[in-house]
Amino acid sequence: MEEIRFVTAPLKARFEEAEKKREVFKKEYASLSEFEEDPVGQWLKIAKARGETKESDQVLLTLLVELHKKVDRLTAIIKNEEKPLLALAHEAAIDKIGFEHIHFEKPVLHPNTLYYCRIEMPVFPQREMPLYFEAISPDIGKIVLMHHKDEQDWNAYVTARERVMIREMKAQK
Repeated sequence: MEEIRFVTAPLKARFEEAEKKREVFKKEYASLSEFEEDPVGQWLKIAKARGETKESDQVLLTLLVELHKKVDRLTAIIKNEEKPLLALAHEAAIDKIGFEHIHFEKPVLHPNTLYYCRIEMPVFPQREMPLYFEAISPDIGKIVLMHHKDEQDWNAYVTARERVMIREMKAQK
């Protein structure tokens, strides 16, 4: 097996064998896509494409859209219109990650099995990131499918964790 570079990252994952509910998982994966956004998020993307936001503070716009999404989620909860995520069969702690791999604290996987997974990500906006991975050992999964925006956020998170690890190693010298 190839050498996999991991960095420490305490995360929580919910997952299940993908074959069990293939169509249901595909539907949820698609619904959690960056393209399945609220109307304000869609409006902002169109406005950016037209160049209407050039004079605006992009960070402030993003924060405003995220605030609007939270208000929409709270409204949905109050009206009992919330769309819950699927209950997945397994929940486990991830202790290390790489750009294309995840490492579980304990052996919980069946090698050569495809899994649908959601990982709670401590990035902005905070969310559960859907992905598919294939188990290459009882405790290591290779990510095989992830939304483009999620992949960018994942890679940024791995890079940030690498920087933390480097600073810790320098501090120990």
